[in-house]
Amino acid sequence: MSRLRFAPPLILALCAAPAHAADLLQIYRDALANDATYASARAARDAGLESLPQGLAQILPTVNATAFTQSNNTNISFRGALDSQGNVIPDSNRQGNSSGYTVTLTQPLFNWQNVQVYKEAGFKAAQAEATFGQATQDLIVRVAQAYFDVLASQDSLTFIQAQKVAISEQLAQAKRNFEVGTATITDTHEAQARYDLATSQEIAAQGDLEIKKRTLQQIVGKFPERLEPLKPNVELNPPKPNSMEEWASAANQGYQAQAQEAGLEIAAREIERIRAGHLPTLSIVGTAGGSSSSISTSTSVNNNASDATSRTIGLQLAIPLYAGGNVSSQVRQAVANREKAQQDLESTRRAAALAARQAYVGVSNGMAQVKALEAALVSSRSALDSNKLGYEVGVRINIDVLNAQQQVYSTLRDLSKARYDTIVNGLKLKASTGALGEADVEEVNRLLGAN
Repeated sequence: MSRLRFAPPLILALCAAPAHAADLLQIYRDALANDATYASARAARDAGLESLPQGLAQILPTVNATAFTQSNNTNISFRGALDSQGNVIPDSNRQGNSSGYTVTLTQPLFNWQNVQVYKEAGFKAAQAEATFGQATQDLIVRVAQAYFDVLASQDSLTFIQAQKVAISEQLAQAKRNFEVGTATITDTHEAQARYDLATSQEIAAQGDLEIKKRTLQQIVGKFPERLEPLKPNVELNPPKPNSMEEWASAANQGYQAQAQEAGLEIAAREIERIRAGHLPTLSIVGTAGGSSSSISTSTSVNNNASDATSRTIGLQLAIPLYAGGNVSSQVRQAVANREKAQQDLESTRRAAALAARQAYVGVSNGMAQVKALEAALVSSRSALDSNKLGYEVGVRINIDVLNAQQQVYSTLRDLSKARYDTIVNGLKLKASTGALGEADVEEVNRLLGAN
């Protein structure tokens, strides 16, 4: 019987045990398997790589085979024709079957268009790889941003709830002081107003946390119950190298720039491919085939049957003479597209350098802001203690204590967000150069741990 009495509390304890917290590395690996945007980029990469065998096929031989079989039934009427003896030639019916096959092999010897298509294929594959590489960088940044957005929202809610508790204590104290006549009703009203405001902020923070969790769910495919928080008093390291211009220079060779460089090469090869429309093509063509036929007539008791085989090999020269100016127009269009690709490359390089500089400034300023807020937190807590003591001895009023409490929790919120933003900017900085990888996720993951 004693087991039955203790079983329900044990079950309740197990149910109430907190679920294992997911860390950033686990969330990232879940995103690799479940994020639809990343999966789409991977499929696009796989499709782009098929350009290589397709381009190679343009310069390899092609072999085609055809075969046929048919039944023939022909009626012939001579309409009064006479034979050598003066008799009318009767109508004739011919029946039979014929069949055959042909195998043709064509090997291009000179086709400049196909050569350019083959060259384009390599750059198209490189472009697909670079685009996918950028998608991998973007995934890490998106995961980290969503992860730390959830933590920031959780911190905000926690600070608001703690502030609400502190305000409620101050409200209770103001009511007691009013009852004994040591404070005015104004103190009670001020505390009540702050308490009501904190309640409103708590509701808004709960809604914001739900949205942030759902945003992370969209990436990883499941709802995160608990996330591993950042370690308290974590030390953030400056970027290496600690030079803005070195990062900006490295960003010129990032995945986005690589994709645009490949696009520029494709545009240049496209000009040559279209210009080749003015050039002749030369191919070697070989055929082998066979045919058989069997015919019988109504005027003959014998069947006529024949079999034949053939083999040919030769050169086929095709010379374009005039296409109505279409090729020249396409060349001008391709030249304009190459100029566009050149300008797109320059724009991409400038944007990558700007992104690197912005991320670098974000990291540098973020670290300075974290240190300033850490110092501000110490000062705010000291100010709160002083205001509480001053209120008890009558040299401070209730609104001073409430303001000091709000300053402490605002500083705590700003400090946590500054840490998260600095970490994410560090990842963005590496992503701008194409150097971001799972090792960087593991490095950030080591900053996480139970408080």
